[in-house]
Amino acid sequence: MRAVVQRVSRAQVTVDRQVVGKIDRGLLVLLGVTHDDNESAADYLVEKIAGLRIFEDVEGKMNLDVRAIGGSMLVVSQFTLYGDVRRGKRPSFDAAARPEQAEKLYNYFVEKIRSAGLPCETGKFQAMMDVELVNDGPVTILLDSSKLF
Repeated sequence: MRAVVQRVSRAQVTVDRQVVGKIDRGLLVLLGVTHDDNESAADYLVEKIAGLRIFEDVEGKMNLDVRAIGGSMLVVSQFTLYGDVRRGKRPSFDAAARPEQAEKLYNYFVEKIRSAGLPCETGKFQAMMDVELVNDGPVTILLDSSKLF
């Protein structure tokens, strides 16, 4: 699994001009799934992302996680994180998991975030979405479960 994690002061996802997910201060997580991903990969990323100390403490140091600041998460499925442009200029998405597998792991990831006690909003799987955010910092972290455990 791959995740682009952005510290935001606010973010929202719109589908067909309807807001389907919205948060204030917290983390926007763009999540991609590949063929060999499983629940262990999702568990690892949930723990890693929930514990990321990328919010400032009273001394201005990045020392707090999303839970410590009372923040939320907005998780958006994004198969394009597995786009491969090593050959040519048009991306190949062969490394992205089939929608059935990806949706199952995406939903599992979201439920694990929620069961950890974190408020979590979502986009709409396989929909054309408009994602708006105000990146706080900016702070953006890239995570890939195949490189982390």
